[in-house]
Parts: sequence; C-alpha cells; structure tokens
Amino acid sequence: MSTEDGEDPPVAAPEPSDRVSDPSDAFQALGNEVRMGILETMLEWTDGPGPEASERDGESYRSNPSFSMLFEASDVETSAGFAYHLDELVGPYLRKVNDESSADADSGADGYELTYAGEQIARAIATGTYTQRVDHPPVPLEDDCPFCEHDALTAQASDNRVTVACGHCERCLLRLDLPPAGLESHGESFPAAFDRYHRHRLSLVRDGVCPACSGEVDARLVRPSPATDDLLPAEHATHLQAEFTCSCCGTTLRSPVALSLLSHPAVVSFYYEHGQAVSERPLWNVGHEWAEMVLSEDPLAVRVVVELEDDVLALYVDERLNVVETQRASVSETTEGDESAESDGVAETTETTEAGETVGTHETDDTAETTAQ
Repeated sequence: MSTEDGEDPPVAAPEPSDRVSDPSDAFQALGNEVRMGILETMLEWTDGPGPEASERDGESYRSNPSFSMLFEASDVETSAGFAYHLDELVGPYLRKVNDESSADADSGADGYELTYAGEQIARAIATGTYTQRVDHPPVPLEDDCPFCEHDALTAQASDNRVTVACGHCERCLLRLDLPPAGLESHGESFPAAFDRYHRHRLSLVRDGVCPACSGEVDARLVRPSPATDDLLPAEHATHLQAEFTCSCCGTTLRSPVALSLLSHPAVVSFYYEHGQAVSERPLWNVGHEWAEMVLSEDPLAVRVVVELEDDVLALYVDERLNVVETQRASVSETTEGDESAESDGVAETTETTEAGETVGTHETDDTAETTAQ
C-alpha cells in the first residue's frame, strides 16, 4: 500500500514486549556447551570465507549457514538433539532467514544469522572478555613523570587492569581496565592501545554516548568524593571533576575537567598553533600546564585555563560541562585579570590541574569509573 505521493507508509515499530526477552531466559539459553559452540561457528561463518559466493541477478551475495551445515560442524550425534539446542538460541541470539539466502536454498532449508546480541556474545567469547585474565610485566614509557620529571614511568597489567606509575616518586597516574584482547594482541605496545582506547571512550561520553551500551549520557561538574579527598594532596583537594553517567546501564566515568576538554576545537587549534598535537600526547602526560578557577558554587561553574609559551586559552564551563565561552590572551593580561577577580572575592582553587594525579588517585579508589550492577 502506498500513500498519495507514491511513497510507502512508515512501518510501525513493534511494541517493546515483542522485542524484549527476560534476562534470566536469555542467559539461561547460553548455559550449554553445544549452544556456545553454535555461536562460535556462526561467528566463524560471518567473518570467514564461508561458502563460495553465489550470483543472484548479476550480483554476488553471501549465503547463510543452514541447519545441516551447522549440524555437521558440531559434535552432536543426533540431529534431533542438535535441533533442540539450535531452537533455544533462535530469538535472542539467532534469527532464521528466508530460503533464498540459505546455503541450502535449493533444498528448501532455512538459513541462520547472528542477532546483535548473538554477535556480541560470540565476539566476547572469541576475545576472552569473560574468560581471560591477562598480566603483563612493566613496559617503560617514553614520557617523563609530570610530577618528579624523572624518566621512570612504566605501564603494567594485572588481571586486565593497567597501571601507569612512576618508579621514582611512586605516584600512580592512571589505573584503568583494558580488555584482554588489547593486552594480548598489542604485546609491548599495549600502552599506546590503552591510551587510544580510553581517550576515545572519554570522547564518546563527552559527545553524550555511552561507550558500553550507546545509551544517553548525562554530564555534570562535581566535587571529588570524600573518600578520595583524603588521598589528594592539599593543593589539589579542591579540584572539580567531570562526571558522565549513562541513563541506561549506569556506567559512570569521572575525569579531570581538563581531560574532558581535549577534543574541543579551541583546545585542538590552540595546541596546533604552538606546534603541538594534543591528540598525540598520552593521557598520563596531559594536564600539568592547565589551571582552573571555580566561578560559581550553585550552580557549579569553572574557568579552565591552559598556558603555552606566552599565550593563554581560557574556557568557561557550566554545570553541564558546556563550554559557554572561550577567550585568548597573553600571560600578562591574564595575571591582571586574576588579581582583579581575587579582589572581587573569586578564589582560585588550584594553580595547576595535574591530570595524571587526579585520574590516578580516583582510579586507585575505584571511583573514576563504575558500572551499575
């Protein structure tokens, strides 16, 4: 049926009850070795060469594995027993496709393909997300420690958690998880992958998208938690943080305000004009040239400043982490402005925003990133 202008009418979305499985039923379907094997076979079929490409209407297409092909790839002795396990996966993890796309189309057999959930589970199995616990000995880093300036930074992994620390001053700069596949596949270069992985996760939440589930993310300025106040040096205890919380899965990520602004166009261009690519600096080596001043307590608002050579870039950030204004000035002009602000009762909270210190301390306390259970 078409509308008067010749276009097909929009198809109504199914009710949520038609699309949502009970979590206990969905996970119960995975509790069998045969079914897990089917998902692994389906992933190999999806990513591998599979059956030879066929021609249809002058175009090549990939066929989907049929029941008989999946049965032959398994160790199950009877087709009836295999059919039972296969049917348990249909719905949440597999979907039947029409006869034409089946590898056995000529015999009238249905084909199968992975659903989104099925592919996620299959890839988690393949990469060891839920099964592997990877350790890696310390790897020396090229950057000097931003605190003691010694060439003593290392990155090491224990149980899939990476720690960046200084062997001289014994400060922990970062402590965050990295999936086991990232540790195993990158080898000695895993610190670079670790940096890219979390930089892009931070960029995602800054753009309002959860890196865990793609849900909507709420952003706000917050004070550090009382538990981590005790761990911070006195001169850094008043730092504000950027907090990002997913409204769907509850994933929460906290970072220094400065780190949440690294991808802002004004910041990127400011560094570029001074011959630096801020995107190429690892997270543990960004922030010691930043300063912040709290402008308002209710609602929270902060001015974040980065100084390079004789130039200063100031970003004014509101309670929802929106950059409402940017300003460029020389160091001398900024100093005069700070003196005027202090005379008006605006107190500067910190002289430097040490990105590694803040992130590292909060990671130690496990408050920088949590997932609601």
